[in-house]
Amino acid sequence: MTRESFATYPSLKEKSVFITGGGSGIGESLVMHFSAQGARVAFVDIAEDASRAVVEHAADTGCSRPLFIHCDLRDIDALRAAIGEASAAHGAIRVLCNNAGNDDRHATETVDVAYWDDRMAVNVRHQFFAAQAVVPGMRLAGGGSIINFGSITWIVGDPDCPAYVTAKAAIYGMTRALAREFGPANIRVNCLVPGWVMTERQMRLWVNEAGERQIAERQCLTTRLQPSDIARMALFLAADDSRMCTSQQFIVDGGWV
Repeated sequence: MTRESFATYPSLKEKSVFITGGGSGIGESLVMHFSAQGARVAFVDIAEDASRAVVEHAADTGCSRPLFIHCDLRDIDALRAAIGEASAAHGAIRVLCNNAGNDDRHATETVDVAYWDDRMAVNVRHQFFAAQAVVPGMRLAGGGSIINFGSITWIVGDPDCPAYVTAKAAIYGMTRALAREFGPANIRVNCLVPGWVMTERQMRLWVNEAGERQIAERQCLTTRLQPSDIARMALFLAADDSRMCTSQQFIVDGGWV
């Protein structure tokens, strides 16, 4: 299906959007979809070359040209500076997509304190501090939408990445707390929960014959989940169409859980 087959959201046009981890996978699709809606998109990523390629691809396809800011999200001061730069360029951020994360596999017996702390920094800590940084601008602008990205791994209890699973479970608790805190300022906070999405990384590392068999056994729908399926739900949660949706999990997994 072409991009023209899906919804256009007038409320997203010219809106300032900030996306973490926008250089590849789901994040790249978020950048492309929001740019195609005419939003003013800024994104951060640690991968310089891939991210600059995303910028050029968006411009070449007629989308609004996104702003890329290099940032290691483990550095909270750098993240705050990137949010400030994006706000200066595009106006107060009205949509935050807390997408970035890393699901490297690990067993409990291999985890030391340094690795545990790094997994929390990579997968959950930056989501809180990004929300903290954008909220003052959202308050002044009259509201906004924060979309925290979770995972079905904690719901099904995946056994091969316990630190990642823990972080993703924490994100839903954080979402509920922030939604209650920020609701009076018309700031909505939701958790978007992808299933097993066929990104290049997933295809390269884990979607082998056994993985394909697992998808066939677990998903209700036979179609493979794509980054664009996640991005389109994010568009809805960012747009005024979902103005009364907050403090919720929105699962897009083809019927896995």
